[in-house]
Formats: sequence, structure tokens, C-alpha cells
Amino acid sequence: MRDRPGGRTLLGMDGVDAGDEVLARRAGLGDREAFRVIVDRHGPALYRYARRMLDDPHDTEDCVQEAFASAWTSLPQFEGRSSLRTWLFSVTAHKVRSLQRRRTRTALPLPFSPDDEVDRRAVDPELVAEGADLLEALNDALRELPPGPRSTWLLREVEGLTYEQIAEVSGTTTSTVRGQLHRARAHLVKRMEAWR
Repeated sequence: MRDRPGGRTLLGMDGVDAGDEVLARRAGLGDREAFRVIVDRHGPALYRYARRMLDDPHDTEDCVQEAFASAWTSLPQFEGRSSLRTWLFSVTAHKVRSLQRRRTRTALPLPFSPDDEVDRRAVDPELVAEGADLLEALNDALRELPPGPRSTWLLREVEGLTYEQIAEVSGTTTSTVRGQLHRARAHLVKRMEAWR
């Protein structure tokens, strides 16, 4: 629950923290605090996704900022046909694809956002080195995937979206999502065989 200016809290009708539907409706009516809660709630996942699809932290930040700017201006037309989370991923995925089309090379996915880093001094150096090697191998394998299967794999395996949500985000069908996910998994199994 977030404090609003003047000591008021952002609560739903039942007195508990407002859900996404309530926040979207309020933000669509111009409530900046409701939109700030949306950004706080969904921003980290959108950043993780964009960061893994793009190779540059500045591009990632620009992309996510553009996605939220677009969401802010589009929320008055948001009809709730999908969840707010799915809709935000759709907006972000569109911004990622636009940026990728303007680029000359494929993005390097990263396994974490800067906020996810751990204190490596507290970890066994040998395990850190082995983990770094595994991570590098996974990054190399993911980098070899075309953007579609890579995006599908990240949305399913990292962000936990359903096939239907991924299809909506990607503007495709669930059967295409299943095919892309199958190809991505098969590729990763083959490339990561040495790490089993």
C-alpha cells in the first residue's frame, strides 16, 4: 500500500491495496499516483524482459520509458480485454521490436537486471566462476536464437506468462507460441548438453 499525497492511501473499494484493474482505471483518468504504483509493480519485470532482448542498458531504459509513456497516453482507451500485465508486456514487446528493426545486430540477453545482483563476496569463488561460465554459455545459446523464439522463451520461462498471454504480447497464435517455445527449448537443450 502506497501513501498518497496528504496521507491518503491508494486503496480499492474493499479497503485493501488496489488491484491492477482499479489502478488502470484510475491512471486512465489521470491519477498519477495510480500510474506510479503500476510502474513500481510491473516495471521490474518489463525491464528484465527488455534487458534480455536488448544488448544495451541505455537502450533498455529508453525502451521501457517509451513503453510506460505510451501506456500512460493509451490507458484511457485500455478496455481490460487482457490483464494489465499482459497489455504492458505487449506495449514493451512492440517497443523492443521497433528498436531491434532499427539495429544492425541481434540483442544479447542478460540473465538479470542490475537490481537482481547478489553480494558475490559471500559466495564460494569456485562456484561463482562455474556459475559465470554456465551463464555465459546460456547467454551464447540464447543469442543464437532469432528474436521470436527468444522472446517466447523469456516470457514463458523467466516471466511465467501463459501461452495465451504470450500470443497476445507477440501478436500471434498459441500454436505459433508452442512451436517457437519448442524450437527454443530444443536449441537450448542441445547447446547446453555439456552442462548436464
